[in-house]
Amino acid sequence: MSDAPTYALLRDRALIAVTGPDWRSFLQGQLTQDVETLAPGELRFGALLSPQGRLLFDLFVQDRGDSGLLDVPAQGRDALIARLTLYRLRAKVEFTTASEPVVALWGTRQAEEGFAADPRLAALGFRGYGAQPPGVRGDAAAYDLHRLTLGVPATADFGDDATYPIEANFDLLNGIDFRKGCFVGQETTSRMKRRGQIKSRMLPITFEGPPPAYGAEVLAGELRAGQVRSGAGGRAMALLRLDRIEGAALTVDGRAVTVERPPWLDT
Repeated sequence: MSDAPTYALLRDRALIAVTGPDWRSFLQGQLTQDVETLAPGELRFGALLSPQGRLLFDLFVQDRGDSGLLDVPAQGRDALIARLTLYRLRAKVEFTTASEPVVALWGTRQAEEGFAADPRLAALGFRGYGAQPPGVRGDAAAYDLHRLTLGVPATADFGDDATYPIEANFDLLNGIDFRKGCFVGQETTSRMKRRGQIKSRMLPITFEGPPPAYGAEVLAGELRAGQVRSGAGGRAMALLRLDRIEGAALTVDGRAVTVERPPWLDT
């Protein structure tokens, strides 16, 4: 790791404060992550799914003592508040927007004050809310390249109610707790895990030149093997059919692409 950490303001993320005596038990029943055992200041990764088990909102949840904090896609914050409010029923819980910035910190093994370890993968670094430590200033594009280099998908790769969380590697990135009680979409998610028949996963691909367009087809010969999602710096994320990429020569728009399997995928 470098001695000079890099941090970036993530303008595509926003915060929701979750307050009220039932905040923890309410989120426990909705999210893929275990909120009941969350320690003060700890950050966990998870999602809110549709009843059919598809990804609606990826998020991080942090325990702030008598309240919770949700780190969510900025574009979907209002829609997430509306959906959680719909599920609230008689629970004593409130949702309000919070104004602190979301900051990513990487290139160091030591968290600055106000930062918590990214629960998905240690190499991703840390996330903080409001604080901006001294160090080399990056931007969201630098952070995107950082997480793509590590092979970690993000909001830009998930689509709208189109992807199952296991396809997006939530099960391998500490985004689903299969031991907790019920959550929205649990039946489909647990069945996919139990059967072990996962046909597609998000994997990074590398190539020469600019990233292919979002949605471009990945071909194995003449067979459709997947679809490109976000990309930067000679690499992109793609949702790929596992049975069609093994040993195959892959192309996108006539260009050769290579699949990179990050080491964490096989641990």
